[in-house]
Amino acid sequence: MGASLMKSRWWVLVALVLTVTVVSLDLTALNVALPTLADDLGASTGDLQWIIDSYTLVSATLLIPAGLLGDRYGRKRVLLIGLALFFAGSAMATLTGGSGGLISARTFMGLGSAIITPMALSVLLATFPRDEQPRAQAIWAGASFLGLPLGPILGGWLLDHFWWGSIFLINLPATAAAFAAVLFLVRESKSERRPRLDLPAIVLSTGGLLALVFAAIEQPEHGWGALLVWGPLAGGAAALVLFVLWTRRSDDPLVDLGLFRDRAFMGGTVPAITLTLVMFGVMFVTPQYFQGLLGTGALGTGLSGLPMIGGLVVGAKLAPRLAGRFGTRPILVGGMLTMAAGCLAGTFTGHSYGFVAGWLTAFGLGIGLVLPVAMAQALGALTVERAGIGSGLLMTLRMVGGAFGAAILGSLLASALGGRPVAAAQESFLTGMDHVLWTCTGLLLVTVVITLAISPSPEGASVGQSRDEHLVA
Repeated sequence: MGASLMKSRWWVLVALVLTVTVVSLDLTALNVALPTLADDLGASTGDLQWIIDSYTLVSATLLIPAGLLGDRYGRKRVLLIGLALFFAGSAMATLTGGSGGLISARTFMGLGSAIITPMALSVLLATFPRDEQPRAQAIWAGASFLGLPLGPILGGWLLDHFWWGSIFLINLPATAAAFAAVLFLVRESKSERRPRLDLPAIVLSTGGLLALVFAAIEQPEHGWGALLVWGPLAGGAAALVLFVLWTRRSDDPLVDLGLFRDRAFMGGTVPAITLTLVMFGVMFVTPQYFQGLLGTGALGTGLSGLPMIGGLVVGAKLAPRLAGRFGTRPILVGGMLTMAAGCLAGTFTGHSYGFVAGWLTAFGLGIGLVLPVAMAQALGALTVERAGIGSGLLMTLRMVGGAFGAAILGSLLASALGGRPVAAAQESFLTGMDHVLWTCTGLLLVTVVITLAISPSPEGASVGQSRDEHLVA
């Protein structure tokens, strides 16, 4: 009986691996397609940012409510709804004929993603006992990398042989397989203490985040002095302040603000946020570099990014062993310094692919070292009862960082180009790319200092182990 239950749990993990692969496939496939979308749809830099950020914006702001729904009504049920929404959005994206339609489809897909991510993590928490969770989580995190090499290659091949909308076709069979696996393999679970639907908190948090990221996206076109920019910034900040005040007075808060005082949670969360922001920035500029300066096709662009994936895979394989031996803090700091070195080297990029492949390898190695360790440390502070909301909070912070990365770092590139296409302004593009990479380097170095200050000491919590004796994620 025990062996049967153990086997059943690992089959559940297979289903969760499929769900996260669906989301990661879509992310990198779209980045490869950005130059093609600019040509075929006549999409401006602002349109490209909206195509990315419409997805990120929705998924970032709805992760916490999605986690609440899963804890309250059933994680399997809500996860299936998320997969169905993602499938429908992907199907819409293959058929649309303009930037506006694609942005709408991506918004629909973002809604599905907002449900999938926290539900997959919370199902893992509810399924595996404490001693098996670190291994299960490491496998799940590794699966999140699987779509990174597959997305650009499959997406590039499709773009070279079919119309641009075909890049979303790879989502359809993957989503269908994930839906079937969850339907037949995952058991239903929910929180024993039904969390209440705190509508004021949901409205304030969602509205505040939407306003802030909207302002960041609109800033490159209108400037900070425009009402369309500073108005949402002020309104969004005010809404989030009200959200904090409301939450502090609540007997059953939507978000446990005490997590922000947990050194294990914040010591993993801060590096994860910076990593996501920086990764979005680098992945925004490099496909345009490959196609606009080196003249590679869509498939060639996907293959050109493989050095980063190779470094990432090596780093992800080494990270748990190194963290177990030396503790999490040295690995987080070392990984971020490796990423910073890669970005700094990238500022010397010219027209040679060999040099680019070298710094992308270092950058990917740093990602592989940081991400699984940071996620494990942060998730180790969560309890199974609040698994959905807690994982939703963590992913919200990461996704908001990604949205600001694509918006703000993208605006640096747009300012250098001055509205000209990359191929017609190659030196200006390299200047803008340098600005992006210098900014990424600075952010990583600042985060190293913060991590040294707040992350638990090596004798404290290690990967998959909370200092506060919470259940491990």
